[in-house]
Amino acid sequence: MAKLSDIIEEFIKVMISEAKENELEIQRNELANQFSCAPSQINYVLTTRFTTEKGYFIESKRGGGGCIRIRKIEYLEKHSLADIILEKIGSSVTYNYASQIIDTLYDSEIITERETKIFKMAINDRSLSLVCDNRNKLRADILKAMILAIII
Repeated sequence: MAKLSDIIEEFIKVMISEAKENELEIQRNELANQFSCAPSQINYVLTTRFTTEKGYFIESKRGGGGCIRIRKIEYLEKHSLADIILEKIGSSVTYNYASQIIDTLYDSEIITERETKIFKMAINDRSLSLVCDNRNKLRADILKAMILAIII
């Protein structure tokens, strides 16, 4: 059985896909009432499942019941996507954060399922086990090189 967080996430994703210009404005309290949960549960889903790394931009407006605008970032030009990703990776990246970026590329249909697996295997801790120092820096360099090879 799916967790409530998974159900809320899927519901919001469907609403965004059906919305004009991939942008959705919702009331946090109304959504909480619809799922019979606390507004903090909605906040949890938004902050963990709808991050910029996963391709979303969230604006929160105070007052009036806590209006939230969620926008799915559409990458129209591959070069701008590469710039955004390389900036997000930076000079050092953990496996979990890198994995989120890779999943976003897959969800955006920029890389295939096979490429997703290859990327994750190349940057996991086991593959980098001989490197004791600067493992996260090496991971960032490898990930950036693989992404640039695919995108550009």
